[in-house]
Amino acid sequence: MTIFRTRVPNHFDLPRRINRLGELAYNLWWTWQPEAQRLFSHIDNELWERLAHNPIRFLRQVGRTSVNESAQKRAYLENYDQVFTAFDAYMAHEDTWCGQNHADFRKKSVAYFSMEFGLHETMPIYSGGLGVLAGDHLKEASDLGLPLLGIGFLYAEGYFSQRISENGWQDSINQPLNFDELPLVPIMKEDGEPFSIHVEFPDRSVAARLWEVRVGRIPLYLMDSNLPTNTPEDRKLTARLYWSDINLRISQEILLGVGGVRAMRALGHNPGVWHMNEGHAAFQILERARELVAEGRPFAEAIEETRVNNIFTTHTPVSAGNDEFPLWMIDKYLSSYWPELGLSRDEFVDLARNQQSWGETFSMGVLALRHSDGRNGVSELHGRVARGMWNFLWPEVAEDEVPISYVTNGVHTPTWLDRRLGMLYNEYLGTDWLDRHDDHTLWDQIENIPDARLWEVRNHLKRKLVFYMMERTRRRWTQGGFHPVQVIASGALLDPYVLTIGFARRFATYKRASLILSDLDRILDLVNQPNRPVQIIFAGKAHPADEPGKQLIQEVYRAVKKAENGGRLVFLEDYDMNVARYLVQGVDVWLNTPRRPNEASGTSGMKAAMNGALNFSVLDGWWREAYNGHNGWAIGDDIAPDTESQDENDIQSLYATLENEIIPLYYDRDGDNLPVKWIELMKDSLRTVTPQFSMRRMVKEYFEQYYLPAGK
Repeated sequence: MTIFRTRVPNHFDLPRRINRLGELAYNLWWTWQPEAQRLFSHIDNELWERLAHNPIRFLRQVGRTSVNESAQKRAYLENYDQVFTAFDAYMAHEDTWCGQNHADFRKKSVAYFSMEFGLHETMPIYSGGLGVLAGDHLKEASDLGLPLLGIGFLYAEGYFSQRISENGWQDSINQPLNFDELPLVPIMKEDGEPFSIHVEFPDRSVAARLWEVRVGRIPLYLMDSNLPTNTPEDRKLTARLYWSDINLRISQEILLGVGGVRAMRALGHNPGVWHMNEGHAAFQILERARELVAEGRPFAEAIEETRVNNIFTTHTPVSAGNDEFPLWMIDKYLSSYWPELGLSRDEFVDLARNQQSWGETFSMGVLALRHSDGRNGVSELHGRVARGMWNFLWPEVAEDEVPISYVTNGVHTPTWLDRRLGMLYNEYLGTDWLDRHDDHTLWDQIENIPDARLWEVRNHLKRKLVFYMMERTRRRWTQGGFHPVQVIASGALLDPYVLTIGFARRFATYKRASLILSDLDRILDLVNQPNRPVQIIFAGKAHPADEPGKQLIQEVYRAVKKAENGGRLVFLEDYDMNVARYLVQGVDVWLNTPRRPNEASGTSGMKAAMNGALNFSVLDGWWREAYNGHNGWAIGDDIAPDTESQDENDIQSLYATLENEIIPLYYDRDGDNLPVKWIELMKDSLRTVTPQFSMRRMVKEYFEQYYLPAGK
């Protein structure tokens, strides 16, 4: 058996008293621990912000004088000792939720496959919600003590940086990542050579080396094909997310599924549960069956034996969102694989055959659904839509009996909650509130928080957002190539005391980013009311190959640039996890306008709600479950008519609600200048949304409904 090792680098010039900062930098536990983050920022806050919160770059560049000064400060050392006491206790703690309730399961493990992981802005190996959900899943699994193992790709160029030109066109900038500046540990063989796995294609073998990222207690293994032994094309497989080139796409998914299983085996893991976060990794199903066939088992027996351990989470409510490959590509890339399964070409294709209007395909969604005992959508409505969409796979059963359930998405509370708000919760909910934040009865105590205290924190968060945007705009302007109109469009004139609405997400056409701008004269009148102004912040990227999405950004940006809005319409370029934190923590209202029922779940509104923002959304995805008439507002109704009438109905509902309810309620103040009725809605939102849509609730549901049965 190959012997391998990982070792956290120790290459920082730090005083002995605080030399464990280097160790902390290589475990992403610090990303959801505010006091751990302050160990870096308190040394040199300006440098910490300039380096985008990258502790490895920070420790290399910070001046020794600043480090020595901090190492002499009593308050800093007290915080340092408290953080590392908590860190050591966390890493060694066995009395976790899993340990207390499912001790036997700790002997097993869950392999969690995802094409992307959104862990922190310094690790840009994610494109959006799917990746951020996967990152939150790993963090919560760590907090609960689940024996989970992540597997994915280390993208050499990360995800693109976005620049918006003066005319509103999105430019994509790809910059190679410097792995030495990321919290990555290379997995090495005993002889000091990089540890790698191989996946055979009909005409070649592709090698991928392995890296490890520590996410609290959870190891995340990332494959990297950028090796000199690979062809130039194969080196691209882990260069970027989601190639539009279909040849690269199928090769990526073969490497993720087949290579991911081989990585787990080579590292000595034998997971009892195999969880696919979307269908990109569905080839792992076939690789595990191939292992049993190689031991002499018939394929039919092998595929049935592996089925019980497979869990497939689908995130798309439209057929076009599932990867499908024409059969000639299956011939090209997998012709050497089906003989290893003991199958003919037609028998292999039948495993995932799907009929489209343009011909037969090999569907990754079909492959995953047919060969997994655990199948789920990501909200109640999405589960229903998925049952209708995939009913043809179970023609003998009624639509509502199709074996696809749901687990509504959640968000990792410690990652997304503002520090000041957390301190307020410590004061009024108890210092142990975070340990039981998915307990609904805990949140009944939200009424104990004085309105003035809660509103004071909310105002602080909005000021922080506005000042961040202004400083970000100033830095961008000093770099050159930024027109004064773009400076205004980036938020230079924002007011921290004005009702602020946020809209930030991937710019896909079905999300209807321009819906609120449908009647531009009407919206300009609203944002410019003398005593009740409104400001709207837009942010988001379109996939580089999505021309309609880029045109949508341009349409929004042209409205933002108009002088008539007085700087109250804003577009923030280069949306990432850092920008997202400021937005979900700082806005008053979170706007969501997808065309129903195309939003499988969504999670941004959950993050905003836990920070005291109110949701104003179409009744799609998670909001359809959360909305109770007293914790935010609905756009339109709970019916999905044809596209044209839905758009018109939603436009009228949006404007009427904004004009007649939201704006008047925000500016209705008592003698102490408190919006008492607004705060009442905020508290109802905090009470109902925070526990129910937490990642803790979500991971527990996955464990009890899927992991535990599959592990048995």
